[in-house]
Amino acid sequence: MDENRAPRVNTVLQDPDAAADVSAAVGRAIRRAREAAGLSMRALARSSEMSQPFLSQVEKGATSPSLSSLYRLAHALGLPPSELMPPVSGPHGVSVLRRGEGRELPVSDAPDAASGRLLSAGAGHVLEVVEYRVAPGSDLGGWFESDGEMTVYVIDGEVEVTLENEGSWRLGAGEAISHPADIRHRWAAAGEREARILLSIAHTRPAAARQ
Repeated sequence: MDENRAPRVNTVLQDPDAAADVSAAVGRAIRRAREAAGLSMRALARSSEMSQPFLSQVEKGATSPSLSSLYRLAHALGLPPSELMPPVSGPHGVSVLRRGEGRELPVSDAPDAASGRLLSAGAGHVLEVVEYRVAPGSDLGGWFESDGEMTVYVIDGEVEVTLENEGSWRLGAGEAISHPADIRHRWAAAGEREARILLSIAHTRPAAARQ
């Protein structure tokens, strides 16, 4: 292929410098959103059910919030969680993640929290994709809700998906469930071994149109 015509890609690597850059980018995004909403740090900490010192560390980029913390912050700010995450793709929208690459995203702040791998997300993206590894008994952070349409696809193992006021479904490998993401939902490993699921959220509008 002609070198001048080769697509530009962004490969996300798992190294300390990259992790620090991601934490700093998330912190800046949260601070900008808070200031745009006219909220003090104390007010945002209270409405997102976290301590002000912890929020201060997040905004400074000194620590990275878990997925549940990110969802609570986004809900308090009236934004989809993807608005607070740096984009995975490169400047031309092209993204390549090799095996083992991608930002690790714990579901909650608990020591035994299930962990996810962010595959596609960020400002401007309509589609958000995360791969999760869910061990039996691992913490999954409680209930979640977002905008748009959500699909949970089970790659391996078994998972129980519960939708508030709708019911619960046990899914095995190769099975999926889709639902409006604003229905409060949660997941749990249903079998005796680790489950792997692919979570995708199709937002109703691009980020620029959701301002």
